[in-house]
Amino acid sequence: MQTPTRAGDYISAPEASRRLGVSLATLYAYVSRGLVHSRAASEPRRRLYRTQDIERLIERRDAGRSAAQGAAHSLAWGLPVLETRVSLIRPEGHYYRGQAVSGLVAAGHSLETVARLLWDCGEHDPFALPPPAAWPLTVRTLTRDRSLPALERTGAALPLLALSSVRDLSPDPRRRRESAANLLRQTTALLAGVAPDHRPAHEVLAQAWRPGDAHLAELVRTALLLCADHELNASAFAARVVASTGASLHGAVAAGLAALSGPAHGGATARAYGFIQDAQSAESPQRHVIACLQRGEHLPTFGHPLYPSGDPRARLLLSKLEAVNPRPPRLPRVIGLLEAAAEATGQAPSTDFALAALADVYELGAEGGLILFAAGRVAGWLAHALEQQDGGGLIRPRASYVGRAPDISAPGTPHPCARPTTEPD
Repeated sequence: MQTPTRAGDYISAPEASRRLGVSLATLYAYVSRGLVHSRAASEPRRRLYRTQDIERLIERRDAGRSAAQGAAHSLAWGLPVLETRVSLIRPEGHYYRGQAVSGLVAAGHSLETVARLLWDCGEHDPFALPPPAAWPLTVRTLTRDRSLPALERTGAALPLLALSSVRDLSPDPRRRRESAANLLRQTTALLAGVAPDHRPAHEVLAQAWRPGDAHLAELVRTALLLCADHELNASAFAARVVASTGASLHGAVAAGLAALSGPAHGGATARAYGFIQDAQSAESPQRHVIACLQRGEHLPTFGHPLYPSGDPRARLLLSKLEAVNPRPPRLPRVIGLLEAAAEATGQAPSTDFALAALADVYELGAEGGLILFAAGRVAGWLAHALEQQDGGGLIRPRASYVGRAPDISAPGTPHPCARPTTEPD
């Protein structure tokens, strides 16, 4: 028997849209996304909408507006702004086109196999084409300059590689995905500082760092799959915006790289790496954590807004790192730091910390975690760019103007800062 509901539990569509300040079409979109529950009304062909869900949306909207006063805005962790079939985030983990990423890791898939899933390739294998040609001279010069950081080297090479890419803007979706496969191999090689070839991305990176280390290769494979996509983060949104203008896939990936380099995004791995390095030289992990907190500092890369119970990506990667046998010599200190941080703050680490921990334990350098992040996320940027190309249209949101109101009382009066149109007499 159906549980009876109070009269105020559900409201009509016009009332719901009025309270939210949105159109009926937007209200229906919220229902389709599972944000608002609806049920049939007593009148034919009418539905009612749960008041609690409407109020929750209003609270989230108002929270976004309040955040605008402190350099954030409603696009930050707020309501969905566009639809995608690429990935889904839930508290227990994230999914690529409906498949749990933890399951893809357990099944032993490579980044290339997961890329085919993200790109919705079906039976078509864009990686069946021959590997990319040797670097052109201009790119070869970049790869030989060891003073260039990996992300900067890759970002500088992408526009040069775009000049010879003939499939990027093809009207044929299969050809665009073949261009994406070629580009994924190129970016992997650029990040690793080697020539492109047919090997899976995790083998390319692991061999560049520590040839013959099977444990590292497996950890790199895991990290790449976990980082391949994470819904509409800053870098994925940047890639989609660029793709929506009709720009090439190379341009979209370059935009993703630029966004990832920021300290609030991929650059967080560098903060986590520094935190771990400082702990290695401290008297003990506990003393290092206490010293940070006494200085009023937040522990970098602990806690995640989308995972209140802890980032499952970090949990999976760190569990694999702890299972390595024989145990790497630097690992116990990292584990001690994790335990001290959890005891002091009650927060779990994010993926950025797990990537930095991997880089520290295997002595991959300060760039190691960010290289892993970027190499995996290229697959997701390409997925979003391809989805946008396949029918997303131009992304052009409107701004909410909060500046000085225009003075329309005297339209002919020039602004006091405007330059005169003629020289004074």
